[in-house]
Amino acid sequence: MARGEAVTIKRRASRPKSNAVTARDVARAAGVSVATVSRVLNGNSKVADALREEVSAAAQRLGFTPNAGARALATQRSNSIGAVIPTIENVNFSAGLAALQRRVNQAGYTLLLASSNYDHEEELRQVRALSAYGLAGLMLVGAQRLPQVYELLEAKRIPYVNGWVLDDAHPCVGFDNIAVGSTLADYLLDLGHKDFGIIAQPSGISDRSAGRIAGVRLALASRGLALPQERLIDRTLNLSDGQLALRTLMSSRNPPTAIICGSDTIAFGALVEARKMGIRVPEALSITGINDNEFAAHLTPPLTTIRLPSAEIGERSADYLLSRINGQEIASSTPVEFSLVVRESTAPPPGRPTRLPYPRAARPGR
Repeated sequence: MARGEAVTIKRRASRPKSNAVTARDVARAAGVSVATVSRVLNGNSKVADALREEVSAAAQRLGFTPNAGARALATQRSNSIGAVIPTIENVNFSAGLAALQRRVNQAGYTLLLASSNYDHEEELRQVRALSAYGLAGLMLVGAQRLPQVYELLEAKRIPYVNGWVLDDAHPCVGFDNIAVGSTLADYLLDLGHKDFGIIAQPSGISDRSAGRIAGVRLALASRGLALPQERLIDRTLNLSDGQLALRTLMSSRNPPTAIICGSDTIAFGALVEARKMGIRVPEALSITGINDNEFAAHLTPPLTTIRLPSAEIGERSADYLLSRINGQEIASSTPVEFSLVVRESTAPPPGRPTRLPYPRAARPGR
């Protein structure tokens, strides 16, 4: 650069603050030390109630929001618990999440939620993203996933629990999905059905679905029956898929007399399509679901289904994670019970006596 040439100095623009109010401001407003503010915000039980209320009131009045990332670095503890579910559209998962959130909120934690859309690679990306916040714990759904997920959680020492499944290899809160399938199949077999169809979620992306299909096959095999491959449609997730699958099954040369659906939503689609095709349910065809969603009892006809304890799964998953976070001993496997709910969408096949093995709305525990 030549002597005398003008020099232009570019100054870096100051980075905007994400929170203009600091803990020091709260301390000044409350007339206490910054250390006292920190103890109050971190839930230290040694702070007097009157002082805690004064600091909390000052923080709320100033609109102070603690920086979670900075606090996690300072205390080596995060106040966030994460959950990664396959989809937020399934009310079964929604009920579990609501229960999980209530329980962790009561313990002073915030729930961070992500959805994998039944994609294992996406689940790994979401777990990586959530773990960057320094999670105190994490709930997952099912046990079938990429091994990198478990490796990451172990490396970061993040307690985790698998929901809606029982799994000997990992902490879990759930039920035996094979037993779910066999319970439905046994009930229909007791009614006299021998020709079955299954409309289910893809078993390759859902170990819950795979277990239930296996349970149906086991129940059939125990009575010398088999499920033809063409009677299994396992690529469905929603109501319209249930409609298409029902039409496919009932348009075949030898249609089934009983169809087990992998969810109440799929069963709803099957009922809609059966009506369009002029197939009477349950006189000509029995249809069952899984979940016992709120609408299941109000369909026409009301749906026979499996009631899954989703809220209990959320609560017990929270209890497991909170116990691990606090260094307390707790069983790594927590079984919860499901139940069969018998309604008017099932009956003996055409030509069989109408005596039913269970009374309507029966709920035998399993």
